[in-house]
Amino acid sequence: MNTGKTLFAQLMELVSRTSVARIVKRHGGNRRVCSFNCTEQFRVMAFAQLSWRESLRDIEAVLVVNAGKLSGMGLRHAGEGVQNSV
Repeated sequence: MNTGKTLFAQLMELVSRTSVARIVKRHGGNRRVCSFNCTEQFRVMAFAQLSWRESLRDIEAVLVVNAGKLSGMGLRHAGEGVQNSV
């Protein structure tokens, strides 16, 4: 059993959280957000890009299948809200 971080989590560590937060605040990105905030949206889109996803339906299907692993990706909505959030 793997006890370390996933490759995706290691890649996301390279992206400075403070830089992302500063950019989101500067542009008002979290205004009128219903489910995913900008940081979560960035992580989902990065995951989709790195795993060669081709459509929103494809992204949603992968997130639903891997619902138990979403917290390891840094997403708060691990499981229940995934189908309505994507």
